[in-house]
Amino acid sequence: MSGPDRAEGSTGPVGLGTIAREWGRIGCIGFGGPPAHIALLRALCVERQGWLSTEAFEDGIAATNLLPGPASTQLAILCAWRLRGAAGALVGGLCFIVPGLIVVLALSVLFFAPDAPLWVRGAAAGAGAAVPAVALQASIGLVPGSWRRAGVERPARVRWAVYLVLGAVSAATVGPWLVLVLAACGVQEAIVRSPRRPGPTTGRAAVLPPTVLPVLATGGLGALAWVALKVGLFSYGGGFVIIPMMQHDAVHTYHWMTAGQFLDAVALGQITPGPVVQTVAVVGYAASGIAGGLLAAFVAFAPSFVFILAGGPRFDRLRTNRWAQGFLTGAGAASIGAIAGATVPLALALAHLWQLGVLAAAGAWLFAFRRGVVSALMGAAALGVAAAYAGLHLPA
Repeated sequence: MSGPDRAEGSTGPVGLGTIAREWGRIGCIGFGGPPAHIALLRALCVERQGWLSTEAFEDGIAATNLLPGPASTQLAILCAWRLRGAAGALVGGLCFIVPGLIVVLALSVLFFAPDAPLWVRGAAAGAGAAVPAVALQASIGLVPGSWRRAGVERPARVRWAVYLVLGAVSAATVGPWLVLVLAACGVQEAIVRSPRRPGPTTGRAAVLPPTVLPVLATGGLGALAWVALKVGLFSYGGGFVIIPMMQHDAVHTYHWMTAGQFLDAVALGQITPGPVVQTVAVVGYAASGIAGGLLAAFVAFAPSFVFILAGGPRFDRLRTNRWAQGFLTGAGAASIGAIAGATVPLALALAHLWQLGVLAAAGAWLFAFRRGVVSALMGAAALGVAAAYAGLHLPA
């Protein structure tokens, strides 16, 4: 993958104003998570403007899928970097992220107000009830690609299944230690696939040394920064993979929010445009208001900018590095299992029987009727409003 030079099909670099406008537009209309973001970026950069070739765009998808963190956000940053270098990456990335961040923080103010109106509380309880079904659908959608990556040999596919089960069990049981399981699965597969010691290009896939953890997780803003950093570094396969870790930290360790409020946070991250990882901003708001939401978002997205700005010229080597490929195969399979396993603690957070009915309806909408996530969450929110006005109990 070549570095930033000039846009393909154009006579010169794309202006920063153009990048700001187009990436901001995608940030405003990018409902539906990574598939929608990738489709919008492809339509803009390849099909409509011809700034990037099909091959360059597909290489970008492959390269960002090898990195930890939110892949579609990294793809947006990478595409802007290809067009205008570091300045383009910063402008494009910020314009892609900020619209959804503004919306999710505004909704956080509304949903987490102590005197929130009855319809708001009902909508939150209803949308939150659908989240376990959304998590399960997200994991199932990632299985085919990961299964193909594992290869055709029987031992490799057996290992893939083991990583999947380990991720699922860990997400449902060990919460904050899930990241160690993901890393261990990645390292194990990397060792099996590469007889040589890992080269320097794989250092970014490593886990932070344990000696750093007590410093980052002592409480206050340091704890919030650590939780957000885990979101930015370890969301392999999509934002849902860090849900068990974030839930344990936000609800049980630091008591920033109740279990029901955490479900609301996940729902808000799903129904707003832009990256699903925006959920961390809701957690930050619950911890320390608007300032906490902004801090959490900054820390969670900062690694993506660093990876692209520092590693963009080296992505070709990363894609051909057997250690990196092996790590992604193992960690990716465990991540898919973790997303599926996250449905257990998420479902256990439902406080009332009527919410189980909403969960069943959302599951039918997603799996039987094969409809979209946003419509499922909005429909669940409407059912929650109806339940609230019918006098049914709402989560505290």
